[in-house]
Amino acid sequence: MKIISWNVNGIRSILKKGFLDFINKYDPDILCLQETKASQENVQLNLSQYHQYWNSAQKKGYSGTCVFTKEKPLNVENGILLDLHDKEGRTITLEYPTFFLVNVYVPNSKRDLSRLEYRCKQWDVDFLNYLKNIERKKPVIFCGDLNVAHTENDLAFPKANINNHGFTAEERAGFDHIVESGFVDIFREFEKSSGHYTWWSQFNRCRERDIGWRIDYFLISPSLRSRIKKASILKDVMGSDHCPITLELSL
Repeated sequence: MKIISWNVNGIRSILKKGFLDFINKYDPDILCLQETKASQENVQLNLSQYHQYWNSAQKKGYSGTCVFTKEKPLNVENGILLDLHDKEGRTITLEYPTFFLVNVYVPNSKRDLSRLEYRCKQWDVDFLNYLKNIERKKPVIFCGDLNVAHTENDLAFPKANINNHGFTAEERAGFDHIVESGFVDIFREFEKSSGHYTWWSQFNRCRERDIGWRIDYFLISPSLRSRIKKASILKDVMGSDHCPITLELSL
């Protein structure tokens, strides 16, 4: 099974930039998208081989997630069952026979850090609690844009970005708590070195110069580790300020 996760920075925009060619080329069994900025009825998208599940924000043109899956899941849940968080379309949970898959677009703390307290003291705590609750039933894979570079190896210039949004001590501690709870950052099981990025600022030719951040992740319950065959970053796929990431596992 191949799962791909991608923050597309607007699905209507990426449809004009080869999105369908991307799907045909990589042929994912499950495709998780973040920052769709649209509801299903606003998008002309014919993918007959996939079941489609959308979670759109109440605010139009903002946030949003969707999942395309060849195998119909046993159950689908939008949100994390807390009204405080569930108006922005940030999560979709699909239940399959042997695992849960959670597609997530974590709130950005904003450049002025105006959402840092909400992000770290409310969202991070409640989202992790949600993951651990469903993990009691079966193992969990969760993926998406987590809006944080976890370690200094996960961005090009860590010293210059200390206390900037996406690399504050509070946000990084939130990721620490995820790992301490048992979830595995599976890309780091295959690749320990720096220089692997999934997002680049659209200013100053950052992508061309490969000055980036790794803020998109697959994390898994440890019981799934033996089933994971590959985790990779598709850095050459264009169309968004993020690139897709992939996870391959045996059924």
